[in-house]
Amino acid sequence: MSGAVAAVLGQFHPPTTKDFVWDCWGPSLDVGGLSFCMNFIHFLVVLGFILFIAFFYFGLRKPAVVPGRMQSLAELGIGFVKENVAMPMLGTESARFMPLLATLFFAIFFWNIFEVAPGINFSSNSRVAFPLVMALVAWVTYNAVGIKKHGFFGYLKHVMVPPGAPVPLYVLLVPIEFLTQIIIRPITLTVRLWANFMAGHFLLAVFFLGTIAMLQGGFTAIFAPFSFAIAIALVGFEIFVSGLQAFIFAILTASYIGGAMAEEH
Repeated sequence: MSGAVAAVLGQFHPPTTKDFVWDCWGPSLDVGGLSFCMNFIHFLVVLGFILFIAFFYFGLRKPAVVPGRMQSLAELGIGFVKENVAMPMLGTESARFMPLLATLFFAIFFWNIFEVAPGINFSSNSRVAFPLVMALVAWVTYNAVGIKKHGFFGYLKHVMVPPGAPVPLYVLLVPIEFLTQIIIRPITLTVRLWANFMAGHFLLAVFFLGTIAMLQGGFTAIFAPFSFAIAIALVGFEIFVSGLQAFIFAILTASYIGGAMAEEH
């Protein structure tokens, strides 16, 4: 028995952070000490973008009164973002920000779903750079609309001075509100999306690779069905998380924009 366990452990190669590092495909461009090139992760970003554009292009290029399957899916997706993200958070201003919110939702979803796509099994959002860029887009947007609405100093007051707070507490509340709304928000947007898919990749890899290793370890093969069942359940869970995280990112962005544009109390 100990020999079989040792054999399984010897054949099992646990996932590591090296799973998130990919070599360049072809030549690279070095700029300021940074290397830019096409690799597997960049390929997924481009592929997800192409699928996103193709989905709406083929779904809405020839809209019909009686929609076909692709048109129905595209209209359902846009309707979902409008009714569950834009309208509740932005009200009459929702149409103005629908292009941004729909782009964030569907781009994130397409990049997320690669986590469970056969032959890919990797989300580009498990690399922190891509969630960070989208979080910075959201950050620039809600701060820009807030400054446009209230003016620079008016926006700082709007953000950092809670209405009705006693003046002596300003020394405590102002830096807390500044850190929370200006500094921490893009960080939490980034980490929430990135960490979910980094962890999801590790979980799927552990249980699928563990299943393979158990099947090659003699008596340990009896545990393989349990590992495989957990892996399949995790695939379903990751599909759910792919949509959920896209929704959370979009609705938080809408919430921050709505808060930035809110009238003074």
